[in-house]
Amino acid sequence: MAKLTVSVVSAEREIWTGDASQIVAKTVEGEIGILGGHEPMLALLAHGEVRVTTGSGEKIAVDAEGGFLSVDHDVVTIVASRAALV
Repeated sequence: MAKLTVSVVSAEREIWTGDASQIVAKTVEGEIGILGGHEPMLALLAHGEVRVTTGSGEKIAVDAEGGFLSVDHDVVTIVASRAALV
C-alpha cells in the first residue's frame, strides 16, 4: 500500500506532519477515509476528529474545525481554522 504524506495545520501553527497509512476525517458531507492511491479531491472540514494512522500503526487524533482537506498524489493537506492534538 502506498504511504501518504500528511500535513495538518491550523491558522496559528503546524499541528502534525509525517507519513501515514490512513486518514479518517469528518467533512460537511460525512466521514471520509483516505488510503494511498486515493483520487485527487478537495473537501470542506466539519467540526470533528481527524484520525491519522502512521505507517508504524501509531494513532494520532486531532480535533479540527473549519477549513479543508486536500488529496493529490498521496499528499494529504488538512488546513483547519482551529485544530489541536487530542
